[in-house]
Amino acid sequence: MLKQILSKLPRKSSKSDSLDSAGSDSGNNTPNLGSGFQCTIGGSSLTSKLNVVKRVSSAVFPSSIAAGAEAVEPHLSFKEVSNPQKHSLFISKLNLCCEFVDSSDPVKQDLKRETLIELVDYVSSGTVKFTEPAISAVCKMCAVNLFRVFPPKYRSNFTGGETDDEEPMFDPSWSYLQIVYDLLVRFISYTSLDIKVAKKHVDHSFIVKLLDLFDSEDPRERDCLKTILHRIYGKFMVHRPFIRKAVSNIIYRFVFETERHNGISELLEIFGSVISGFALPLKEEHKIFLWRALIPLHKPKSVGIYHQQLTYCVVQFIDKDPKLASTVIKGLLKFWPVTNSQKELMFLSELEEVLEMTSMDEFQRIMVPLFRRIRCCLNSSHYQVAERAHLLWNNEHILNLIAHNRQVIFPLVFPAIERNTQNHWNQAVLNLTLNVKKTFCDMDEELVLACQFKLEEENIRSSAAAEKRRLTWERLETAAGVQPVACNFLSPIKPPACPVVC
Repeated sequence: MLKQILSKLPRKSSKSDSLDSAGSDSGNNTPNLGSGFQCTIGGSSLTSKLNVVKRVSSAVFPSSIAAGAEAVEPHLSFKEVSNPQKHSLFISKLNLCCEFVDSSDPVKQDLKRETLIELVDYVSSGTVKFTEPAISAVCKMCAVNLFRVFPPKYRSNFTGGETDDEEPMFDPSWSYLQIVYDLLVRFISYTSLDIKVAKKHVDHSFIVKLLDLFDSEDPRERDCLKTILHRIYGKFMVHRPFIRKAVSNIIYRFVFETERHNGISELLEIFGSVISGFALPLKEEHKIFLWRALIPLHKPKSVGIYHQQLTYCVVQFIDKDPKLASTVIKGLLKFWPVTNSQKELMFLSELEEVLEMTSMDEFQRIMVPLFRRIRCCLNSSHYQVAERAHLLWNNEHILNLIAHNRQVIFPLVFPAIERNTQNHWNQAVLNLTLNVKKTFCDMDEELVLACQFKLEEENIRSSAAAEKRRLTWERLETAAGVQPVACNFLSPIKPPACPVVC
């Protein structure tokens, strides 16, 4: 390599000869120093020497490093340029992909798509060096192609996302959006990426616009965004508090304002893994996220779309801090549905998972309001709700909690059990009720007999009160029938005659 460089240098003898000849000419023709002819010759020789120096510098220092290097033609392939020029070609191709391509021009669309594929392949090779200009170009290209305003939602429902009866809507431009997302994922996941430099361009504004894309109606796009946001959260530690705050704001807007958002389930899926990584003891900020964001998410009608992910997040919090169980159950009771049976089934399922992780002390704090609600579910005319409530007694941990607190729980639940055995229309519910009653008897037969005796006394008192009301109404009706109808002693008022002015 050194010999090649030295071979490009001009020979010393020719240099000295040219200098001597120039000196002799100037010495022999001193009056003609100011002539343009001789200056032109001197300038041409100087220019030729400078060109030699430039060729040497370009051989020693790559064009990507030299200041003021010319951009490489973006339509060239990476195989057609030398290794020092690949970096400049990479940036040129990124800048080319920033240009807007009209959908009516398929030629330019195909060219842009091929360029994006080239970029993905080049990043996948692992040879790219992400300098600050390259990072800036990648972020700019992704922002230009991905960040956009979605059209208004024309769907007539107010569920806040796709339901089982609706087919998902796919973005027609996904063919090249997918490649841009693939490039962004590989860029964020690149092992040698300098985070200190990258965080200047993957900043708060970039993250907010990325979060706005979660409202896309295309599930494929939301799935890519989920992967990207998860890796940004894992790699850019400095942005973690901001990401949590930004996601909280999205949830607040969804719960308390719009009840419309397509990406709540994906955001909760990300936070499920984030919560599992929280350090102990939990910070107050994390507990506030549970109280103000996750628990109110039970309120919207569209909770069925994201309920599985929401339950996982809640359970992760209780796993980190079991003392939060009573707070979660109070929140469930606060937002418990009254007229929506399908939502009530989801609440009962989540309640069982929470109770499985609840300690005895936390259970005793909320058992009275909790079993008042369960009592209503046991008597529900919707057979699935009644069945699901009875199945809580099949859980060993819950049954153990009930057994240790049976002096409080039996009197609350026993009237509902007796009412089901007499009046419920569904045979399956009736069989489950008899099984629960048998469990009670096996647990504490004396307490069951005492509850039954107390219930009979209450029934006698209620029957006596009903009979008393009936007799009172009969006396009122009799008294009203004996009295004569009151006469109308008021004479009709004649309208005053209006004077006619002639």
